[in-house]
Amino acid sequence: MSLLRPVLNSYLRLVEKPRLARAEGPEQMRANLERQARYFFHAPRGTQKQWQILQAAGRQVEALEVVPRVLTSDSVILYIHGGGFVFGSPRTHAAMLGKIGQLTGMRAVLPRYRLAPEAPFPAAATDVRTAWDGLIASGVNPAHVIVGGDSAGGALALGLLAELAGAGAAQPAGVFCFSTLTDLTYSGESFRQNAQAEAVLVAERADEMCRMYLGNHPAEDPAVSPLFADFTGAAPVWLTVGDTEILRDDSRRMAARLREQGVDVCFTEVCDLPHVWPILHNILPEARASLRDLAAWISQRLD
Repeated sequence: MSLLRPVLNSYLRLVEKPRLARAEGPEQMRANLERQARYFFHAPRGTQKQWQILQAAGRQVEALEVVPRVLTSDSVILYIHGGGFVFGSPRTHAAMLGKIGQLTGMRAVLPRYRLAPEAPFPAAATDVRTAWDGLIASGVNPAHVIVGGDSAGGALALGLLAELAGAGAAQPAGVFCFSTLTDLTYSGESFRQNAQAEAVLVAERADEMCRMYLGNHPAEDPAVSPLFADFTGAAPVWLTVGDTEILRDDSRRMAARLREQGVDVCFTEVCDLPHVWPILHNILPEARASLRDLAAWISQRLD
């Protein structure tokens, strides 16, 4: 482990976690992350970004395309950003996808899905499905698509995979998730065990954000909590999580459930790294190592 890891964790626990705890509402959460992204998250030099529209079946969603300086593949990463269904945007995660693009030679497409509480469930899931359908309608072969997501975006990415597998529809080549949320009932033991050790997320705010997203919709519905979904026949999945995260057990149990259903799973649990640490690739060696591991897995899926 690098010397930067404990320093970064201390900063996050002392500064960023309290900032999230005292944020007064969605607008402040959104502004905080957008500001941090501008200051701290930087894509490799030469990365190009442009907005586009993905549309299918009379619906459309805006998406940010992130293209590496050297584009060597016709495959595409469809990436669903995290943020508790309430904050985050394609802009906040574009730099990380720029780095993944540099490692894989692939472009990425990040849909701007609607956020809660202004647009509760099923708005985000509907927009993610529109982005998938629109990408395929544009001529991209499903077998040349890798779907990814982090935290709540991972829930949406896995939800899309379960939906496609259940319908017997064409699927992506694989799905990857960083620190993914899979259980909106928050029944994992790590949610309580790691409440203090967690460097970023505030366990006490989880119910509040869940209500913003779900309203009165049941949290155990497989459409919102992929831990309870059927993935029989689904494409391979790559998962990684930190052992001090409150969402550790979401990934542990998700990996076990996928394996029980015959899905090819690559699961890595790392030591004391913060929530969605790969987004910190500019400063954290472990983040760059995780992205290299992911790039190797993507390469195997597309061979």
